[in-house]
Amino acid sequence: MGILETVKEIGDFTWEIPPWAQEGMLVPGIVFADRELLEKAARDNALQQVANVACLPGIVKASMAMPDIHWGYGFPIGGVAATDHELGVISPGGVGYDISCGVRLIKTSITRAEMGDRLREAIDLLDARVPKGLGTKGRLRLDRGEMERMMRKGARELVDRGIGWEEDLEAMEENGRYPGADPAKVSERAFSRGRDQVGTLGSGNHFLEIQAVEDVSPTAEGLGLFEGQVVVMAHSGSRGLGHQVCTDYVEVMGATLGRYGYRLPDRQLVCAPVRSREGSDYLAAMACAANFAMCNREAITHWIRECFEKVFRAGARELGMELLYDVSHNLAKVEEHTVDGRKRKLVVHRKGATRAFPGSRPEVGEKFTRSGQPVIIPGDMGTFSYVLVGTEEAMERSLGSTCHGAGRAMSRKAAKKRVRGGELKERLEREGILVRTDHLAGLAEEAPEAYKDVRDVVRICEGAGLSRVVARMRPLAVIKG
Repeated sequence: MGILETVKEIGDFTWEIPPWAQEGMLVPGIVFADRELLEKAARDNALQQVANVACLPGIVKASMAMPDIHWGYGFPIGGVAATDHELGVISPGGVGYDISCGVRLIKTSITRAEMGDRLREAIDLLDARVPKGLGTKGRLRLDRGEMERMMRKGARELVDRGIGWEEDLEAMEENGRYPGADPAKVSERAFSRGRDQVGTLGSGNHFLEIQAVEDVSPTAEGLGLFEGQVVVMAHSGSRGLGHQVCTDYVEVMGATLGRYGYRLPDRQLVCAPVRSREGSDYLAAMACAANFAMCNREAITHWIRECFEKVFRAGARELGMELLYDVSHNLAKVEEHTVDGRKRKLVVHRKGATRAFPGSRPEVGEKFTRSGQPVIIPGDMGTFSYVLVGTEEAMERSLGSTCHGAGRAMSRKAAKKRVRGGELKERLEREGILVRTDHLAGLAEEAPEAYKDVRDVVRICEGAGLSRVVARMRPLAVIKG
């Protein structure tokens, strides 16, 4: 019997893989989806990965998956799993290679009508000023000491250097500084790979988009969003540094699996006890990569503001270029949650999933007490992106988690076979979306048809109570690495 045949519907857009579906499962699997997306997840083996994750030592509640679920390294992308802080494990595959890959949204006071013909000038200037592409070097050159300070202090280090605004920090997850970072736990190879990459987009699915806000809810006003508003979305992560941290600790933990006697259904789930030397070292190195990623997005924001100042011949503050929020969707975080009626300290792995806390959680901060924590959801470059907010119901149902994007429906290889980059660029521009890229083959990998319909994903998350829709944004111009 396959995993799909064991699944039963237990609520609105909620499906359960029972613990008897596979030997070794310690908790059920819970998938938030409709029937169509559930079957897609089964076809690409992602449901099997949900069951595999349920075998992790110390896992609590359930192995969960969001509606944007698709196959990943060890964990499915769109996966959420919490382990007990004292008795459980930490797994690099539950975070992924692009540690703290995340999204931020920068507001403006500019309307779509005011943008007018300056849209082309703006995207051309951004294309010239924001470094992008595989292995690209950034505009900042940092020595070893500066890198270490950035890893410890996070975005505060750049703000203190005049790169970014003080008020940006309160609109960032963890106020721009992930705790517990120790640069001594980061390899020389990781230092080398990240040294020149602060303020760079990278390649793959990373992007920068100028968008127009539409379809706002009453909550939007409190977040400073309005119909017709121009906003800028940036999606990037920890670049080569984060990739190397993951590579290093997959190797370290793989070599120590026998010591702890773990029997895993997939070696890509390599892990170590949270309280072990390997586990604590990984968490410290992961925090360094997370702080690097937040600095990366903060520097990109600085370049974006500079470009808009030049195009509109006005200061960024005058143009209302405030940060709405910056949130990661590839992290493991130590959080307190109520499970089976009692509060527990957990390590919550979110891989291709976003924290979605209600305003009552202290981590959210006073700025978002009334609205709940903003969640930034990119779609694909041909349709829409969204701003959501977290809910109280999500705390019970998904450990305060929701989706992270549309989720791939087609592999990059398959997309390149089906779509020609040049033809895609022409098609998008006929639809009124300006496109800038140096690599048409890479553009083809990110074609709209390679992704699920983000409208369905967001509808399911709202229907399951994991988050609420605040606003929808339509792409006007996009830069792809």
